[in-house]
Amino acid sequence: MQSMVPTRPTMSGLCGATVFVFASIFCAFIITAEAQTATPAPAPTPCALRSNTSCAECLQNVTCLWCTPTKQCMDYPARNILPPSSVCPLNDARWGVCWVNFQVLIITMSVLAGIIIIAVLVCCFCCCKCERIGNRREDAKVERQTRARKARQKERRTEMQLRHDEIRQKYGNWT
Repeated sequence: MQSMVPTRPTMSGLCGATVFVFASIFCAFIITAEAQTATPAPAPTPCALRSNTSCAECLQNVTCLWCTPTKQCMDYPARNILPPSSVCPLNDARWGVCWVNFQVLIITMSVLAGIIIIAVLVCCFCCCKCERIGNRREDAKVERQTRARKARQKERRTEMQLRHDEIRQKYGNWT
């Protein structure tokens, strides 16, 4: 007779669910970003024409970069990831919002990216570790059940052997 042991959900399902959640959030972020850039806008005023105005006026166009000391509004140098210091020093450059300079923006984004990467790695490590612990527990349980089953089987075999020996003694050895 086979015993019906309820199985517990494995941690790989939890790890898979975690990866799925992170992937979903990432895809939602990408889709939202694409949806925001997909709407056509009227032809923006060239950035150079917004020089000697204000930072807020300059940054209404997302392709513009504001340099605080020179009060110049210029096209963001898209060929470079970061604007070169010859254009404007990083701590004086503004892009997107006036109250955050490029240096702080880079540091903040780096820290956030590092935290997200560490969180994903810790989550994956914990999931794998918990799964291994769960497998060890289950393996130990199966091993105990196997030993108990073998002990009962050996007991029954010994009892059968004793009965056969008693019958042989009682009626003589027919073999």
